[in-house]
Amino acid sequence: INAEYGLSTDATSMNAEVDEQETHPEAAVNEEYKIWKKNAPFLYDLVLSHALEWPSLTVEWLPDKEANTENYSTQRVVLGTHTSGAELNYLMLAKVKLPLDATNVDGRKYDEQRGEIGGFGAVPQKVEVVQKIVHDGEVNRARHMPSKPNVLATKTVSGAVHVFDYTKHSSMPNADQRQARPELVCTGHDSEGFALAWSPLRAGHLLSGADDTRVCLWDIEATPRSSQTRQVAPLQTFRGHSAGVSAVAWHPHNCDYFASVGDDKQLLLWDARQPASPTKTVAAHDAEVNSVAFNPFCEFVLVTASTDKTVAMWDIRNTAMPVHAFIGHQSDVTHVEWAPFCERVLASGSSDRRVHIWDASRIGAEQSAEDAEDGVPELMFIHGGHTSPISDFSWNPNEAWTMASTSDDNVLQVWTMAESLYADDSHVAEDN
Repeated sequence: INAEYGLSTDATSMNAEVDEQETHPEAAVNEEYKIWKKNAPFLYDLVLSHALEWPSLTVEWLPDKEANTENYSTQRVVLGTHTSGAELNYLMLAKVKLPLDATNVDGRKYDEQRGEIGGFGAVPQKVEVVQKIVHDGEVNRARHMPSKPNVLATKTVSGAVHVFDYTKHSSMPNADQRQARPELVCTGHDSEGFALAWSPLRAGHLLSGADDTRVCLWDIEATPRSSQTRQVAPLQTFRGHSAGVSAVAWHPHNCDYFASVGDDKQLLLWDARQPASPTKTVAAHDAEVNSVAFNPFCEFVLVTASTDKTVAMWDIRNTAMPVHAFIGHQSDVTHVEWAPFCERVLASGSSDRRVHIWDASRIGAEQSAEDAEDGVPELMFIHGGHTSPISDFSWNPNEAWTMASTSDDNVLQVWTMAESLYADDSHVAEDN
């Protein structure tokens, strides 16, 4: 589908594309974006593009959904700022208005003025920042506690992990407030990082990794804290990496198991009951490993993403070699995440400005020569709406196939790939 509409993915075209970008980077990016806008109505059911005041290094959907009218629902995303340093940084909540299933949307053209596809009437401010909470330095990552979505953890530039309850903060801070006022400060790191994950099974259990090579675990529900400083010490500290820790992920079915990956190219599997050393150490990639995610449906499957431009799928029962390598990105793969609605579907974001959607059930599928020119069979879709590297993305937990993604040029996009691109896939359709 990408080749048909001018978004080539074959190796020869990709190499030519990279050469062109290196010679005339801005011109090449602008030309690609023009092609994407022209063909986007064929590829999407919905695109909402919103220019933020500052870049956001993080984005995550909250689980709530409110049907306001017959036409749309209101949902929310967590964002952060990465300012120039002279300006204050904020942890932010934004409302997003999405059309309901019965809403009559117009996906026939790209609305240049509004930056959207699938417009639904004259609904104003489809994306609106509704709360700003002062944050110490840029927000490297922000994630909500699954059992208490009003509780948000953030990674700070100092290394500390801050915990906020957004219901205890006003929609906008006082004009004279210059310092963050988190409910808790989780100590234990000496340097900053991006690795952050709440346990889906144990309320209050929070993992973090940083450039200091450590992984820290806190229990914010039970660990004693200082009433004056609001500081919480780690419940446990895990040392196994020889370089910075890039990402951590809890096992979705076993409350003691988690994984960590890092700049040492390693994937480490841990049992929190045995903190002295990892249960498995895997040489996962040929370069830094930037992200890790367990499959929410298959307890033995996880994926890792790397600076070597690949996503690797692993069976944790036998880690001698990956089950499969997803190949298609042209630069560092910075984030990977399984779809919450289908065990076979995952997405990856990259510095190549693309979000790829993969269907693992198509691995090894027979292809015609024409289809092979469009890429490997498991590459289901390429989102090409960003003009800068992808900083983060998040699957919507309420709307299948809807995603929010942020890029380094201040842009937040909310998008849904066209139903026609997956409706003829019997495996995915049945799961969905």
